[in-house]
Amino acid sequence: MPMFAALDVSKRETQVHIVDVSGKCVWRGKVPTNPRDIATVLHPYAKQLEKVGLETGSWSSWLFHGLTDLGFDVACMDARQAHAALSVTVNKTDVNDAEGLAHLLRTGLFRDVRVKPWCDLRRRALLRARATLVRTVIDLGNAIRSALRLFGFNMAAGPGSGGARAFERRVEQHLAEQPGLVPVVMPLLDAWRAARKQVARHESSIRAEVRADERCQLLMTVPGVGHLNALGFVAAIGDTKSFPSGRTAAAWIGLTPRRYQSGEINIQGRISRHGDKLLRSYLYEAAAHILTRAKTDSALKRWGTALREKVGFKRANVAVARKLAVTLFAMLRTGKPFEADGVAA
Repeated sequence: MPMFAALDVSKRETQVHIVDVSGKCVWRGKVPTNPRDIATVLHPYAKQLEKVGLETGSWSSWLFHGLTDLGFDVACMDARQAHAALSVTVNKTDVNDAEGLAHLLRTGLFRDVRVKPWCDLRRRALLRARATLVRTVIDLGNAIRSALRLFGFNMAAGPGSGGARAFERRVEQHLAEQPGLVPVVMPLLDAWRAARKQVARHESSIRAEVRADERCQLLMTVPGVGHLNALGFVAAIGDTKSFPSGRTAAAWIGLTPRRYQSGEINIQGRISRHGDKLLRSYLYEAAAHILTRAKTDSALKRWGTALREKVGFKRANVAVARKLAVTLFAMLRTGKPFEADGVAA
């Protein structure tokens, strides 16, 4: 008789609930959150188990790959959809959640989420680590400026400020003028220097990844798409077969408008902002480059420039980012380089 096992995962323990095809509970209990410990309680029912299911979350990739390697057919269930289904229960407990997930798994009323391979997960972790370090550099720089400003030293930021080396020299000059600030500012400056070195290390690793991947090299034929944009897109999208079209991929990234329609009401709102926030930021940056700094003329740039005159830069930038996502997706699917005179997606 077919059986289904659902896992309600937490940091230390996982609630396991196994049901048969009629929904009757066969086994339930808690085990440590580890693929091998979970597999131990699943093995007695391995021949009957049709599917093992768990929600998307911070532990889902590790458990998915671990259980798959041990021979189980694992489904990763959309956590937002599962939450909506489980919210009808009066009492929220691990036991009730696992039971609810088991019935969703048994009836097939869930959205199966593709779990990325380890290679893509490692690349995304690398990009996020770099982004964290970049934010740290910015925060430390702002802290240094704030400390110096209290004593009348103006440390301008942004275009025209002279860059990192000029910033470092000016800080040292101000500290020479006001030695009493050394215990306050010097530790911040040392941390700022160390964080910048680590950003450079991550940049080197990212460039090595891009050089070794033909898909990244292909995407970089688009003006404005650099190593961060290319690697971020490849790591996030992965296999293009996971999406029926580029427009679906753009919606998954969160670049399409929300819509609310009921009766005579039909409202189209702002973009959903679902999906990968970091990838969206990379696409925004690439779109801004296309609109403002790219020297190569293209159908995408002409379309974006015309739209900019109608709706302003911010909206045009978002629209170009969406079309850029569709274009990059099409390039990955076809394997063809960017054509400047092609029709914008």
